[in-house]
Amino acid sequence: MKNLNLFLLFIACLFAGQTNAQRYLEQVFDEVQTQQVVYGENITVITFPTTGAASLQVLDMDLYTPVGDTETDRPLIIYFITGNFLPNPQNGATNGLRTDSTVVEMATRLAKMGYVVAVPEYRKGWNPISDDINVRISSLINAAYRGIQDARTVVRFFKRDVAENGNQFGICPERIAYMGQGTGGYIALGAATLDAFIDVVLPKFIDPNTGLPFVLEPVNGDIFGTSLGINPLNGDTLSLPNHVGFDSDVQLCVNFGGAMGDTSWLDESDPPMISFQVPEDPFAPYMEDILIVPTTGDLIVEVQGAFTFQAKVHDLANNQVFIDAGIDDAFTTVANERNNGYDGLFPLLRPPATHPITQETVFESAPWEWWDETFWGMVPHPSCQGTPPPACSFDFINKINNPDMSKAKAVAYIDTLIGYFAPRAFAALNLGGSCAPLAVKDILSESDVQLSVAPNPAVEEVQFRTAVNSPMESIRIYDLSGRLVNTHNNIDNNEFTLLRENLSNGLYVAKIQFAEGIISKKILFSN
Repeated sequence: MKNLNLFLLFIACLFAGQTNAQRYLEQVFDEVQTQQVVYGENITVITFPTTGAASLQVLDMDLYTPVGDTETDRPLIIYFITGNFLPNPQNGATNGLRTDSTVVEMATRLAKMGYVVAVPEYRKGWNPISDDINVRISSLINAAYRGIQDARTVVRFFKRDVAENGNQFGICPERIAYMGQGTGGYIALGAATLDAFIDVVLPKFIDPNTGLPFVLEPVNGDIFGTSLGINPLNGDTLSLPNHVGFDSDVQLCVNFGGAMGDTSWLDESDPPMISFQVPEDPFAPYMEDILIVPTTGDLIVEVQGAFTFQAKVHDLANNQVFIDAGIDDAFTTVANERNNGYDGLFPLLRPPATHPITQETVFESAPWEWWDETFWGMVPHPSCQGTPPPACSFDFINKINNPDMSKAKAVAYIDTLIGYFAPRAFAALNLGGSCAPLAVKDILSESDVQLSVAPNPAVEEVQFRTAVNSPMESIRIYDLSGRLVNTHNNIDNNEFTLLRENLSNGLYVAKIQFAEGIISKKILFSN
């Protein structure tokens, strides 16, 4: 009888522990299932070196979901893997696959917490060994651009599924987060912040030989992956539109080990951001510096690291939701001792190590990673030039920058990543409230809402008027390059006066948002 009572007590405690665990903050499921899902197709240049032409690539992803879950409005995490924008093993690293140890561990844990986790393949390919620095920069910028297009295609795939296919994956379309590891961090940060093509037309992204941007919208397609891109020199198609008609907005961006192409991309409309980085990262700068390619050690282009862009996120108050949540736990305490008051930034401190050959001091960049030493110790690294393993193998080369690599160390750091992420995601994605339905906005005609815009052309101001029962929600003004130049939110009225302010002479497009849909109206300012 005593043993029976102890057994019943154990069962009661186990049951209480399961029921008291809070979804999205702790693991509440024991098993996870995965399936492979195709989310689109687009053009890859990875075949160009062998065939001389780009080719069609089916874009698929691994989808992780908790077994036995009855929730149908779950938050979605889109997790981008690392890999230097090159396929494995050509990238010279032990990672770069959707089956990487860290990727599987992170996705499985998050799914056990109740999330749906998508791990998409994205298009790779660039030329890191060219003697021409402009070729290296151009091909890398183009690779990042394709990755951003694919990231947004994933978002629209799920939103289209909700609207047209009955939400077969059980996600909430207004609770989506980008999460990127290493190279994937660059993609997540770019996809979360690039609002218009003009944002990538910066001096550092312009070819000094031709004066043209390294990326051209008619050639490469738009930044969302919703338009056709064709190379006029040879007629090659370089971009295909996917899931047009749905937005690619997300509500949170999480980065560990990546950097941002330029902090000018950040503005008040961007989602909250969480970043983890080793300040002495030898490849991605913690502040502002030149990006170094891990495979070659070459300097490429200036980027901004986690400290620099999280400082701007703080100044824009985009992470105010974290502060308002009043998060007070051990992870937050440690982060706050290191992050200069920038909630959302977690600097990971690592001791220096000694290079096994040169005896120089080195620092690691990704303490959350581990790999199978037995397997990779037998695979010759591309740089070996005839020296056989294990003296020159993937395991040997990659352990130069992660000398005490082990699963135990990596899992401990993953505990920190998730521990700091969980309460902030809970706040940013409003996981304590109900899921807002997907708002699919129709294109309205001016007669639908009795819209009048006058005077047009205008000198100083334009008056917008609509029917009393059709109040305007917001008005966004774009120039002809597609750049957002003015935003007016929370109008909630059938009259609004748009002041010219500092807009120069020229034609603009006003996108007027209503509850039922949207209207685009051209307006002209002149003297």
